[in-house]
Amino acid sequence: MARIDIRLGGSGGQGTITAAAILGYAAVYAGKKAVQTKSYGPEARGGAARGEVVISDEDINYVKVLRSDILVALTQEACDKFVVDAKEGSIVIVDDFLVKNKPQGNFKLYSLPIIKTAAEDVGKSMVANIVTLGVVNELANLIDYEKLEKGVLSKVPKGTEELNKKALQAGIELARKAKK
Repeated sequence: MARIDIRLGGSGGQGTITAAAILGYAAVYAGKKAVQTKSYGPEARGGAARGEVVISDEDINYVKVLRSDILVALTQEACDKFVVDAKEGSIVIVDDFLVKNKPQGNFKLYSLPIIKTAAEDVGKSMVANIVTLGVVNELANLIDYEKLEKGVLSKVPKGTEELNKKALQAGIELARKAKK
């Protein structure tokens, strides 16, 4: 695998930073090199937030994402701010409810009900970040499912393992439907 730059953007409280950290751990479990960085506004909840992960088979000399191979935007603000840095031919994933103005460009756009899936199919909107990980991994085929699940289970609160497994599977199913 060549270097893959992944940016997950949203608002504070949506779990994009946690999702990026989980993806980084999962990549390491899969034998890859990975670094994760984060940024968030002054408000802990509701302000702009982003988590970034670089995954590679080789040493990673620069840890920041300048141009994303995969962009996830769970809010319109994140979409507007980060889509300009999406590489040509990249994957752009947006939440279909919170991102009303769909971005246009030379990338593959997936507008999916990520937050709705977490709330209605899984039963808790707070696991939208884990649904997102299922979507990203299924669409980009980054790492083996078992390693991703191990990454998720290593970082979620005790007692929420089954809920998070269900969220991960819901994301995978959402992506499979989108690919058809």
